[in-house]
Amino acid sequence: MRIVLQVVKHADVKVDGEEIGSIGRGFLILLGVEDTDTEELTDRMIDKVCKLRILSDENDKTNLSLADVGGEILVVSQFTLYADCRKGHRPGFTHAGKPELAERLYEHAIERCRMYSDKVAHGKFGEHMEVSLLNDGPFTLMLDSETLLK
Repeated sequence: MRIVLQVVKHADVKVDGEEIGSIGRGFLILLGVEDTDTEELTDRMIDKVCKLRILSDENDKTNLSLADVGGEILVVSQFTLYADCRKGHRPGFTHAGKPELAERLYEHAIERCRMYSDKVAHGKFGEHMEVSLLNDGPFTLMLDSETLLK
């Protein structure tokens, strides 16, 4: 599983020009799944992300977690996080999880996020989406279960 995590002042996602999810201060989670991922791994990744102390305290130090500030979460599926760009100029996506598994784990991740925030918004799996955000910092992290959870 791969996650691109962005600390945002606000973010939203639209499908066909219609806003389907939006948040204020919190985390935008772009989530990519591969075929070897499981619900247990999803839980561990979401727990790790949501417990990270990367939000600013009163002294402007990255010392607070999402729960500490009452932050919100927007989760968007992002199979392109598994793009293979090693050969040629057209990315391959054979390492991305099959849609059935990816959608199930995406939905599971959304539910797991509800343990950490009262407001969890999300995109629509398999749809073309437009994501807008105001990155705070900017503060962006890349997390990969292959290296993070070993």
